[in-house]
Amino acid sequence: MRRTSWTYGILAATLLATATPGAAQTVRIGPDGIRIVPQESARDRGENRDRRGERYRVREGVSERDAVRIARRQGLREVRQVTRTRNAYRVAGVDRRGDRIRVDVDRDSGAVIRVR
Repeated sequence: MRRTSWTYGILAATLLATATPGAAQTVRIGPDGIRIVPQESARDRGENRDRRGERYRVREGVSERDAVRIARRQGLREVRQVTRTRNAYRVAGVDRRGDRIRVDVDRDSGAVIRVR
């Protein structure tokens, strides 16, 4: 009885020791297929900290100040309010004749969407 317990204990320790190197690898699925990346390589590139990968990008585009400049080119003289929506800046104000005007500017490209 004691001998079989030792045998099972040694067998379990051996299986645990052989399974550990397999758990130390990272599987990466990307545009070039499935790859196994060693843990040291993944640690060097910092992939463990940021799992968002290449899909994540910092939004770059038109600032609020640029949107006001674009709206002034469309005839806006006096800026009253700048509202930031999901995809556009809405610049409201008065044109040169004193009429209220609103200019919508795309946040990504800076294109004028609408002038009302």
